[in-house]
Amino acid sequence: MRGGVVATVDSANSLVEALAIDDGWVVATGDDGEIASYIGPDTEVIELDGRLAVPGFIEGHGHLLGLGAGKTILDLNAATSWQGIVSMVADAVADADPGKWIRGRGWHQEKWDEPPDPAVAGHPTHASLSAVSPANPVLLVHASGHAAFANAAALEAAGYERGSEPPPGGELQRDAEGNLTGLLRETAQRPVAAAYERSLADLSPEETEARFRREVALATEEALSKGVTSFHDAGASFATIDRLRRLEDEDALQIRLYVMARSQNEELERRLAEYYMPSEGDDYLVVRSIKRQIDGALGSHGAWLLEPYADLPSSTGLVLESVEDISATAHLAIRHGFQLSTHAIGDRANREVLDIYEAVFDSADAGRDLRWRIEHAQHVHPSDIARFAELGVIASVQGIHATSDAPWVPLRIGDERAAERTYLWRTLLDAGVVVGNGTDTPVEDIDPLASFRASVTRQTAAGSVFHPEQRMTREEALRSYTLSNAYAAFEEEYKGSLEVGKVGDVVVLDRDILTVPDADLAEARVDLTVVGGVVRYSRQVRHVVDPLR
Repeated sequence: MRGGVVATVDSANSLVEALAIDDGWVVATGDDGEIASYIGPDTEVIELDGRLAVPGFIEGHGHLLGLGAGKTILDLNAATSWQGIVSMVADAVADADPGKWIRGRGWHQEKWDEPPDPAVAGHPTHASLSAVSPANPVLLVHASGHAAFANAAALEAAGYERGSEPPPGGELQRDAEGNLTGLLRETAQRPVAAAYERSLADLSPEETEARFRREVALATEEALSKGVTSFHDAGASFATIDRLRRLEDEDALQIRLYVMARSQNEELERRLAEYYMPSEGDDYLVVRSIKRQIDGALGSHGAWLLEPYADLPSSTGLVLESVEDISATAHLAIRHGFQLSTHAIGDRANREVLDIYEAVFDSADAGRDLRWRIEHAQHVHPSDIARFAELGVIASVQGIHATSDAPWVPLRIGDERAAERTYLWRTLLDAGVVVGNGTDTPVEDIDPLASFRASVTRQTAAGSVFHPEQRMTREEALRSYTLSNAYAAFEEEYKGSLEVGKVGDVVVLDRDILTVPDADLAEARVDLTVVGGVVRYSRQVRHVVDPLR
């Protein structure tokens, strides 16, 4: 690559004109004249023509199969009313055989321009949904993934009745007469999801494998089109890891995966040793982290708070996995040499996880360089900020969440707490905390450029700016999406910057996101995505023929 601006993201944030990649590795960076000597008769030369090249973006927290599956179900992200969602379901039912499940994802009540009628606490009841789909179970997952809506057929398939209780850490919404409305919060979704999985029992092993491969392929294609060359998969079963291993054995993966294993402690104890797969350089599948989840999401009143919700004073949120259980996981992680990555959104949740980490580090005399992570770290009490740095805990944030959530965060926790504790990126960085970045796809579009823009502007879709004092600089935001995420996966020696001896993962953009005016950032696009020296996506010429190579 030559004739442009190459942001190396090295320790000095050096900018050069060109770079050379040989056999998948960066072998030189410098000006065009210095790189000319690397051009031979068989060299592919990419003329940057003044464009910006950056290290391949690393999605710091996403859900690979969720991204792929989301391409095969109803996309509710653009829905502006409950009735519009019901109409989408009705259209899907018209094309479905009786008994087939209708699934969708992406609705958010704060996006609706008219309230549902009838409604319970601002949410619809399942009556209209059940009316258009009496013979087809329907499961519609909230944009956050922390709530869902089910019709009568889906509730019945899950075994939910009027007097049913949800699993621990979940809530079933009821109307004034005690009837289920169909709204499922947090773990209350699991029986319905399990009923859907049972409906797939008749698939042959070949059909199941084909379905899995299609979801991986669709997710890969989308990731590459957005410049994502590596992906931190935040929670996969051992069965999923086995399937990914087969793809890696076939050299079929096109993006590099860093997978967090997710299971109960009993299974973790039995199986962790055989699944320890640290990075050795040019890897496409790495497993050395465990995922746990202590609370839910703020939007669904599931985040665990120190004080009650402003708009729900009877609640401080939900505890999805107990402190004792996560503490036991932490001890397992220490014994097996695994990183622990724990979902924590509320300020109480973040404090409890820091307490767990500190107690385990001290009891095991483990030091402070384990690179354990807190996923999301959205709402943190100021007194806990320094503890991230003191314990070496990585804050794995999602820039785009701040601007997506900004319209309703003050409703949940009030203006004072929102200003003091919410999306404190500047405060974390100034305290010396390593901050990674991502999108939590499919919660948000897997678009690093959108999350980059949110990180540096804090500007919402409506044009307002949400607590601009917490903005990142552009160099910080780029580093959070590249080298910091590589560090969070113990891979900074191999990736995350464009330096000699690192993998040739590069993204070419159509404009310089480090210098253009803020107003132009929304128009930035990925022109090329290169993984290991191979062009895997081109906006001009479609290089991705089969996303599983």
